[in-house]
Amino acid sequence: MDRLLLMTCFVRAVETGSFSAAGRDLDLGQPNVSRYVAALEEYLNTRLLQRTTRKLSLTPEGESYYLEARRILDAVEESESSFKGNIVPSGVLRVACPTALAHTFLVPHLSNFLELYPELTLDLQFNDRYVNLVDEGVELAIRIGHLQDSSMRARHLGSFKRVCVANNQYLAKHGIPIIPNDLSKHDCLVYTLLSTGTTWQFHDKDVSVSGRLRVNSPEAIRECVNAGLGIAYGPEWLFEDGLKSGNLQLILNDYAPPPVPIQIVYLAGRFLPKRAIAFMDFVAEIFEKISAFNTR
Repeated sequence: MDRLLLMTCFVRAVETGSFSAAGRDLDLGQPNVSRYVAALEEYLNTRLLQRTTRKLSLTPEGESYYLEARRILDAVEESESSFKGNIVPSGVLRVACPTALAHTFLVPHLSNFLELYPELTLDLQFNDRYVNLVDEGVELAIRIGHLQDSSMRARHLGSFKRVCVANNQYLAKHGIPIIPNDLSKHDCLVYTLLSTGTTWQFHDKDVSVSGRLRVNSPEAIRECVNAGLGIAYGPEWLFEDGLKSGNLQLILNDYAPPPVPIQIVYLAGRFLPKRAIAFMDFVAEIFEKISAFNTR
């Protein structure tokens, strides 16, 4: 029994989300991948995956085994590459990144990264929800905010200022908030994926806000505040064009909260392949040159 093959099938099933996708990826076909994963479970005498008609999900035992299997496969790949004289980063790198951040600062530089590493395939997942690195087979995630999970390690990329902004016409019609508590009298644009929910943080207090418009996209928040639909709260760089054009105005700037860190996170106990290190170095160099992320 080729245990590396069984491991590979299991890991790719976890990372692609299905036996069918793993079969296509490995050129083995869905029945073989399913059979090999079942053989691995039988060999280990434990259930690794819960199977439903809709998706695969890891059992607690499967989660632990995935981490070890991924580490072993990465180490094997690195070892083989070094013996072959192939010292350049290669393979598939899966990275999760917040949508607006990715489109604004990452996408414009991707051609340079791919040109630097022609043997590397980049699988980027742009979304604004929390991504579980283990469950979704992601090696790196760019995250906004302080690291809360002790099973993760992080590389600091920079920090940015959070601000409140509003369209000039909205302020002319509804008045300018003087203190954070004044927000209770205003239509606030609610970003539904904000980690603090409907609570906006300021340097000396947190304020609960409400509004008639709720959206799950930072880009939508930007468009709505530019259209004068309410007051918005978020990273200053998100509203940069509107502030420069004079369409938007900073408000409650004296109450701004501390800067928010941006980090690349990865699993603490996992072997980091060269492709992951190369990507972290590349992104860190990009962010170092962006003034919006050098806030102290």
